[in-house]
Amino acid sequence: MENQVRFVFDAKASQLTIHAFASGLVAVVAHNPRFGVRDFSGEAAFVSGTLAQASIRLSIKANSLSLIDEVSEYDLREIQRVTFDEVLESKTFPEIVFESSRVTAAKVSENLYRATIMGSLMLHGVTHEHNFNAQVVVGEDSLRGYGDSTLKQTDYGIQIASIAGGTLKMKDEVKIAFFIIGRKKG
Repeated sequence: MENQVRFVFDAKASQLTIHAFASGLVAVVAHNPRFGVRDFSGEAAFVSGTLAQASIRLSIKANSLSLIDEVSEYDLREIQRVTFDEVLESKTFPEIVFESSRVTAAKVSENLYRATIMGSLMLHGVTHEHNFNAQVVVGEDSLRGYGDSTLKQTDYGIQIASIAGGTLKMKDEVKIAFFIIGRKKG
């Protein structure tokens, strides 16, 4: 086996966000909440000097989402309650896990790659195939990966959130954006 290198994700230096969107008539004036993921871990491994035989694993603590937007204290409590208790049900499903099954990459320039990551996402106790694209920059001691992806909550058995007595309903699709920093391991 060729020389594999491993990079452990640095959650404090990275940014992982989830953006939900309001639907219906009130969508124009409604809140489209953005959450930062505060507690996650993972790593990427691949053959040194290339992204051959690449693998990625990412584990997120479901209760570590934190509303990024500024809202009133009441709205913050209500959004958090709905998010953790009704949408993610984080006490029952405390972990969200992505594990790659295949990574294909094309070299764009010296240390820059365009990658397609295919794998499985376990969310809310349901596992489905989930694929996304990323840009990856490989340095001597660090790795940076960035991109975004969307998913439908109902694919994972998640009820679409409604807030304020049902006057504000969210769309099924959420957008996940990431800027992940990895530190070379050993």
